[in-house]
Parts: sequence; structure tokens; C-alpha cells
Amino acid sequence: MKSINQIRKLASAPIASVSFLDVRLAMICVGFLTIGFSVNLSAQEVRCDPNKVMTAENCAKCHTNEVAVWKQTPHSQTFEQLSRDPAAKAICKNLGLRSVKRSDVCIKCHFTTKNVNGRIKAVSGVSCESCHGAAQDWIGTHNDYGGPSATKETETDAHAIERYQTSASLGMRNTRDLYAIASSCFNCHTVPDESLVNVGGHNAGSQDFELVRWSQGKVRHNFLRGDGVNRGASQERLRLMLVVGLIADLEYSTRATAAATSKSNYGVTVAQRAAKVAVRLFEVQQKIDDANVQMALDAFSGAELRTNNQASLEAIAAQIRNAGRMFATENDGSALAAVDSLLPPPSEYK
Repeated sequence: MKSINQIRKLASAPIASVSFLDVRLAMICVGFLTIGFSVNLSAQEVRCDPNKVMTAENCAKCHTNEVAVWKQTPHSQTFEQLSRDPAAKAICKNLGLRSVKRSDVCIKCHFTTKNVNGRIKAVSGVSCESCHGAAQDWIGTHNDYGGPSATKETETDAHAIERYQTSASLGMRNTRDLYAIASSCFNCHTVPDESLVNVGGHNAGSQDFELVRWSQGKVRHNFLRGDGVNRGASQERLRLMLVVGLIADLEYSTRATAAATSKSNYGVTVAQRAAKVAVRLFEVQQKIDDANVQMALDAFSGAELRTNNQASLEAIAAQIRNAGRMFATENDGSALAAVDSLLPPPSEYK
């Protein structure tokens, strides 16, 4: 049985030297007993239904400041810029695709699509609904504060809770559900597409993606107090984001590995990423000793990070997801001060 120091050595090894078997053996020491959960393989699906997209213009009717911030980010600007990018053109050529905006491979992460007169078209870059869910079914509930004359300021606590719960049941990914929001990020930033990487030449995910660092910089759009101030997250929220982000990264890195069919650039890179994330989560667990974090690590300890192991790895990813959702539900960050030393400083925000 290998030590955590050996896992750290493995996680920092050159990509070419990492074997799937070595990763799996090294991870055994992270957990103890594998915990059983009911498996929901559809839980990974966070795509935005183009038949129910309302577009950012509709969101801007109420969220003017948020949309103004979004327009200054790469998430928005990619709509005009990506199709002119030489690297993107090269990837399309390698894959035999017509163009970035006419390819399902590119569209699913880089654009928001909408059904326009029977045709599915890219209508913006990564937008409000890419992260919060296509709004057609929930926008009316989301905008109802308790009647025609009610406002957000006059809404009762009971109605606010009911509005949030109903909106969520209709498909809204509210910021209160931090694991759902994190899932939106990692679903794309782990690039779960072997051909896109091995044949197209795309990178195998945003290797330095970390939820706090990437969400608190230029993409932050927190105007919920209504005073026009784009506030950073509280210390408690940052702590929660750090741990939830690591669990979500472990889930989606495992899912990415599940898609590997050959020991090549894609497969080895995503397996190595999973090992690195497990090391970080293990270090967090030494500080907070949380039952749900341990469940995630226990689940991953049973993973065989090898090619053509999709069913098993998807099942383990689902276990990690369940543990992550429970952690996010049961914590508000107030009891997680032990991770403060692990938080990235504002100077590192993207």
C-alpha cells in the first residue's frame, strides 16, 4: 500500500510516465471502505436545452449589472472571437468539422444555442442559461415575489423559500445550490471528449481550473443586494467553494477518465488530473475531518483509472457526486476555517 507522499510524487510526474494502473494503486491509500450509493448516471447531464433558452437579453431586463459584467468576459466574447481563432480553426480542420459555430463538438461548451424557427443556432457565448439552466420553465416563478405588486424587498421569507425550491424543481441552477453551479463549470472545463483532444488537438481540460480562483475574478457578478456593488464572496462562502470545487473536480475528472479508450494524451492527462485532485482533497480532509469528504475519497479509492472502464468509473463518479451534494447541503462554511490557509489570494483570481 502506497503512502500519500507517493501519490503526490505520482500526481506531479511527467504525463508520459504515468500509467493507469499506477494511478489506481497509488489511490488505494486515500480511502478505507467503499461506501455504497444509488447510482444516477444521468446526474452528470447539465446541458442547456435549446428549445427552452430565453437568451441573456431576457435576463438583462432584471439583471442589468450582471449582464454588463458578463459582456466583458471571455464567456461572452468567445461568440465573436472563437470562430476567428487560428487554433480553433485548426481543431475543426483536424476533426473534419465545417466551423466552430456549426459543430456540436464545439457548441456544447463554447456557446449557448437556441431553437430559432426550427433550427438549433448558436446565439451567444457561454451565457446566463449555460450556467443557470434554460429559463423557459422557471423564469416566471423566478420573477414572482408573491404577487403583481410584490417586490424582492417585500417578499416574505416563506415565499422566497417556496420560489427557490419551485424554480430549482423546474430546472434552475441557483447559486444557493453550489454543487450544481460547480457542475456547470467542471462539465466543460474537464473536456470529456477523447477525440477532441487526441485527434483535434484541443487541450485536455483547464488544468489550473479551481473554483474560487476562476469564479471570483472577472466573471464574478454578485449584485444580489441591489446596491450596484459587485461583491466578492464572504470568507465562509470561499471556504465552501474551495471544498465543493475539489469534490466536483474529482467527480468530473473521473467522468473524463471514464471516456478514455486508449492510453494516449487524453486518457493519461485526465487520469493524472484525477490523482492530483485526490491529493488536494486528501489534504483538505486532514484539516476538516468531514464524513462526506471521506465518502468521496472512499469512493475514489475503488477507482481503476484505466481505459475502457466507463461503467465502473461513471458509477464511482456518481458516488462522489452524492457525497459532494451532501457536503454542500450540510455546510455553510462557518466551520471550515481550517482551510483558510489553502484559499488562493485575490491576486491569483482569474
